[in-house]
Amino acid sequence: MPAERPNVLLLLTDQERYDLTTPGSRPETPAIDELADEGLRFERAYTPISICSSARASLLSGLYPHNHGMLNNCHEDDAILRNLPSDLPTLGERLAEAGYRNTYLGKWHVGRDQGPADFGFEYLGGSDRHHDPQLESSFRDYRRRLGVDPDGIELEDVVYTEHERDPTLLAATTPVPAEATRPYYLAERTIERLEAVAEGDEAGPFFHRSDFLGPHHPYVIPEPYASMYDPAEIDPWPTYAETFAGKPAAHERYLAYRGVAGFDWDDWAGLVAKYMGFMTLIDEQIGRILTALSDLGLADSTVTVHTSDHGDFVGNHRQFNKGPMMYEDTYRVPLFVRWPGVTEPGSVCESFVSLLDLMPTLLDVGGADVLPDLDGRSLRPLLGGDAPDDWPDDAFAEYHGDEFGLYSQRMLRTHRYKLVFNVPDRNELYDLRADPHELTNLVDHPAYRDVRRRLERRLVERMRETDDTIAGWAPKALGL
Repeated sequence: MPAERPNVLLLLTDQERYDLTTPGSRPETPAIDELADEGLRFERAYTPISICSSARASLLSGLYPHNHGMLNNCHEDDAILRNLPSDLPTLGERLAEAGYRNTYLGKWHVGRDQGPADFGFEYLGGSDRHHDPQLESSFRDYRRRLGVDPDGIELEDVVYTEHERDPTLLAATTPVPAEATRPYYLAERTIERLEAVAEGDEAGPFFHRSDFLGPHHPYVIPEPYASMYDPAEIDPWPTYAETFAGKPAAHERYLAYRGVAGFDWDDWAGLVAKYMGFMTLIDEQIGRILTALSDLGLADSTVTVHTSDHGDFVGNHRQFNKGPMMYEDTYRVPLFVRWPGVTEPGSVCESFVSLLDLMPTLLDVGGADVLPDLDGRSLRPLLGGDAPDDWPDDAFAEYHGDEFGLYSQRMLRTHRYKLVFNVPDRNELYDLRADPHELTNLVDHPAYRDVRRRLERRLVERMRETDDTIAGWAPKALGL
């Protein structure tokens, strides 16, 4: 029988591609494979938006970005909101009210002046200067205790973008041992937290969230991970055949904007190898956590969740990072849930789900009241293998731009098709059965006119259902 009010362990990565952990894929991820073998894998999980602050705010609030207001990254000079509005009910606060002791490690990135402690969590450290300068310090102290000077590390095999001014670091090999990396540190602190639970006499169940700052770039990793995957053995992604013919202008322009216009496959293969090595490093740390959870006798009473805020291009469609391209590479995310006694071992759910569904799901699991007027919906029926008759048969997502102002996009993904509404540019339509790699834009193809109109009407319905701020004039722009 499942625990009535189980503990919850949420292991979040930053910019992990969904296809890294599908059956038969590379790189090696035995720990995440263990979660899949012992729990439930969601085949069609999507982020509501492929940018860090916005997606993380959706996870906390159960709302789409157009409803919580954090439309782009909070650390940028053009941030729409510097902080998540404090009057929004959030996951941590609601679980704390329900009697959970909530702890949080690693990346936050949901506010410049606020941290996890402002939203119902006890913060245990582990973020970095770039994303959360007000929270960073503990990892640097940890490195010093290991005899590593945080400011004296000389990187090798360094790769930068092509920008002449202030190029971005993409990848490198670091000489520090694995024990001095941030993923190892976060796993170590997570294990310490689990040990404290097992040894202590805490009232009520626990919720713990560990946020790994990877495999987001820069892909800076030590040996043996840095050379674990041979670039010569990595074939080009199928989407590397991208020509940009018939695509929105921003797609091709983003190559120069990101500083990768001159990259060929040899360049990308080296970066993909580092990205895969980074993921294997993180997976090993997840494995250490799962082993500790079991050894401490906590596994059977704990719901363990692994997911990511969004994906990463790493050369797919010749792109780097993310941006105003609503491809599967950045919008489809990994999602695994293991709940002993509830999730059937080795099961797969084909239903469309969203990252913002986790907030109401974890409230439901924890016995807290699921608030009305959320955009997310509890996944609890799906965890037990029961798909409600009214479960959505599509995924809805959005984008608002990162730097240099707003660039509004909306996406509707069905089992066969994907429609992308690009407000300032041409729209996109992909037949994913015939073109799974989204290379051919069919939005103007006469044979797909009826399909396009049907998807446009459904997209407008989704916008209205979620009180989308541009729902009022979208029908006019779409000619409906």
